[in-house]
Amino acid sequence: MSCVNAVGVEVNTASKELLTYVSGVGPKLAERIVRYRNEKGPFESRQDMRNVSGLGEKTFEQCAGFLRIRNANNPLDASAVHPESYGIVSAMAKNLNCSVMDLIKNSELREQIKLHDYVTDTVGLPTLMDIKDELSKPGRDPRKQFEAFSFTEGVNEIKDLKVGMELPGIITNLTAFGVFVDIGVHQDGLVHISELSEHFVKDPADVVKVHQTVKVRVLEIDIGRKRIALSMKPERKPEQELPKKEKQQPKKNINKKDNKKDKPRSEPRKNQPFGDTLDIKLTFGS
Repeated sequence: MSCVNAVGVEVNTASKELLTYVSGVGPKLAERIVRYRNEKGPFESRQDMRNVSGLGEKTFEQCAGFLRIRNANNPLDASAVHPESYGIVSAMAKNLNCSVMDLIKNSELREQIKLHDYVTDTVGLPTLMDIKDELSKPGRDPRKQFEAFSFTEGVNEIKDLKVGMELPGIITNLTAFGVFVDIGVHQDGLVHISELSEHFVKDPADVVKVHQTVKVRVLEIDIGRKRIALSMKPERKPEQELPKKEKQQPKKNINKKDNKKDKPRSEPRKNQPFGDTLDIKLTFGS
């Protein structure tokens, strides 16, 4: 959930599954948001979300800052600035005789903001610094730069998967043998520890963490057992594959002693005296 809240979610394109990761939004509310969007059309502002059944004031306070709306009339709807702080940003822009959009685009204007002038009993300096920091990222219209996480469109069930697919996902759990990743098909896939990296991994926590967004590749699919094998290793291209080692021919024994043993022995000549077979001439006394 932490990574989704950190990068935000585009409410007009996010799937029901992804919306459940947003703070304050559960499965039922996520379904209602998607249903409202399909029936009424895309949300034009964050305030429109108040019209969703079940999205009360408390829930709105929890989730509004994490739900982004690209191309909204108010550019802050595409930022991490919470609606309850819109008035502060408007006051900053008014005091500098510019628009909110000018404040977002122009770094020189932002540097002229005197944060201490906006400190109140309910809004402290740290909050104001966060607001200014959000306005300065990326220093241009956030509607052009905002990148919200979303699952792959059209991949909603395990039957939609195909071996070799590369998909974005969110890590949901770490174990000693690997990590589970939500890829938006109602069934988490497993990245075995051997598939986390091209380098040796002793503990998955050394390379990844829960709620981290990752890119995975589908290795195997077992629909009957509802099992999905994934990999985080980059796919090797044919030219990148290591050449197979050729089988080495056994070396010939070049030991001299062994060579002597290999030489064929001469057959003894039959029906000859013992001495003749050794080429020795025997002399006997008379």
